[in-house]
Parts: sequence; structure tokens; C-alpha cells
Amino acid sequence: MSEKLRVGLIGGTGMVGQRLAILLEDHPWFEVKVIAASRRSAGVTYEEAVKDRWKMAKAIPEALKTIVVKDGAEVEEISKEVDFVFCAVSLSKEKTKELEEAYAKHEVPVVSCNSANRMVKDVPMVIPEINGDHIEIIKSQRERLGTKKGFIAVKPNCSIQSYVPAISALREYNPKSILACTYQAISGAGKNFEDWPEMLDNVIPYIGGEEEKSENEPLKIWGQIKDGKIEDTSSPVITTQCIRVPVTDGHLAAVFVSFENKPSKEEIIKLWENFNIPEAVKNLPSAPKKFLHYFEEADRPQTKLDRNFENGMGISMGRLREDKVYDYKFVCLSHNTLRGAAGGAVLIAELLKAQGYL
Repeated sequence: MSEKLRVGLIGGTGMVGQRLAILLEDHPWFEVKVIAASRRSAGVTYEEAVKDRWKMAKAIPEALKTIVVKDGAEVEEISKEVDFVFCAVSLSKEKTKELEEAYAKHEVPVVSCNSANRMVKDVPMVIPEINGDHIEIIKSQRERLGTKKGFIAVKPNCSIQSYVPAISALREYNPKSILACTYQAISGAGKNFEDWPEMLDNVIPYIGGEEEKSENEPLKIWGQIKDGKIEDTSSPVITTQCIRVPVTDGHLAAVFVSFENKPSKEEIIKLWENFNIPEAVKNLPSAPKKFLHYFEEADRPQTKLDRNFENGMGISMGRLREDKVYDYKFVCLSHNTLRGAAGGAVLIAELLKAQGYL
């Protein structure tokens, strides 16, 4: 690739924006040219804007330190300087939706880390290894928006990306009911222990809006494109509980599942271990070499030990056994700010580029 695409980070000062900045440093296809945030952060360099709230273990990329932060609402100006944007803003759902559509209508593709457009019927919500073909709906979305290049694509909620890949590998056996209890890291709230000390030695059994997303978004991911819309699948029935726990990164899920056609334990593990990443995805720069991994050890996966599997882009499972109420139960793990947020968004952008949408 002779020239890198010019990227804008809208919401670049928050935790997901910071993670995007790190992931895009030296990316072979993309180069950050614009960083935007709220009006109160605009007008100073990126280094100045985040110096007191930088949450990454790795230092601020040198190439980004002197970029002057823009007001993300200045859509027309920013649109002239970028080929596409990542959006990770902290606005209300209505304002986020309005902002993302404004960029799209200015012919700037948007890869969103936000929830505002996830359930819009012609917006692809993508885990590339599972439903990358959903990006075909962009043609219908462009017709609705009246654009030639502009569109919105979104990544799913971070809470589902531990268990949805594991279940996706088993769909030939028709899962009919799922109970998933997720134990979610504080970085999912954009926090660390320094600015959220009340999470130390504590568990909070409520995360606003999370259970609704966790129960509904998988049905769209497993849905089908029909008549210019993505139609949700009607099964399985999913119920969840989402709990905040005192760990930095990594969402662990305890999953219970019943099938119309019950597979054997050996068949399940074989499907997980032999999961084939689609050809369109496997050679993308951020794609994991191995998407799913099953641990035979009784005490794995563990959040601290295993969240960085495949550079945080792989999914780990363990403790598969039969259950007295459901057919099977198991645990699974994903890195919430890599696979679940910024890394997942970068992988979507890579797929869009490879398929000619960027």
C-alpha cells in the first residue's frame, strides 16, 4: 500500500480513544492525522489534553503529541482532512447518533465504538470473524443517507465478545437458550483504580444498559440481510447479568447453554479449537492467528493471565462441563478494550479497507 489512509480520532482523549492512538501507532495502513474531542479540550496539543488523564501503560505516541486537538463538532472542517474516522465520544445516545450521521453525510466513513447506531437496521455491527459479510448492508445505508462514500459501521458491546464467539462456533447445533453472567473490568467504564478507588475490594452488581445490550446485540450479529435490512435472528433466547468487578482489563463470562441438537463435549471443543477465520479476515494486520482457544486446565482462563491471548484479540474458553439445568456450562474471556473496543474497531476498519469500502 503506497499511502496510508488519513484517520481522525473523534473522542481521542478518552480511554478508548487513547487505546486507538496506541494501536494506530505505526499501523501499516492507517495514520492518525486529526484528533478531536469536546470543545473544552480543543485548542491544545494532544499531550497537553491527556497529560493528567493518560491511562495507557505505553507512553503517548510521539507523532501524536503535538497534534492540536480539534472540536469534534467541527464536522465540515475535520471532514476535509481525513479519509475516515473512528468515533469514541462520550455523549448522549441522541447526540452521538447525530454526530456520526453528520460525518457520514459529509462523505466520511465512521467506524464507531459507540452504541448509538448499533441497532439501526442498515448499520453493520460486526465481529469480523463471525459476521463480516454484514458490511454488504452499507450499500443500502448509503442509499438512505444519500451518500456515495459516507457510512457508519459499529463494533458490538464489549460484554458480548467473550461469549458470542464461543457460541457462534456451535451454531450448527442450534443453541436455543443462553444464560450469561459477565464479570466486567473497570476499564469498561473508562476508569482505573486511581480515579475509581471505591472499586477496590468491591463488586457492583449493576452496569447501566449493559444487560439489554448483552441480550439483544447477539441476535443482530447472528441475523441475516434481507430487503436492505439486517433482520435479527429469533433464537436463541438470551438472559444476562452484568457485574462490575475489581480488575483492570478483561471481561469474564460464565455461560450456560442448551441446544436443540445437543453435541458432545468432544464435538464442542473440536469446533472451538478448529474454528476457521474467514479468508477475508485472516490476513488483516490486527487479526489473531488463532481466534478461539480452549484451556484444559480446571482454573483457566484467568483474567490476569489470559486476557492478552493473541495480543488481546483472541477469545479463551474453559471449564466446559454438563449442567443439571442447561445442557452445558463453561467460562470464557475477552480483553474488553482490545477485542471489545479499540482493537475490534481497528479490525473492522481493516476489513472495510480490504473490501474496498475505505
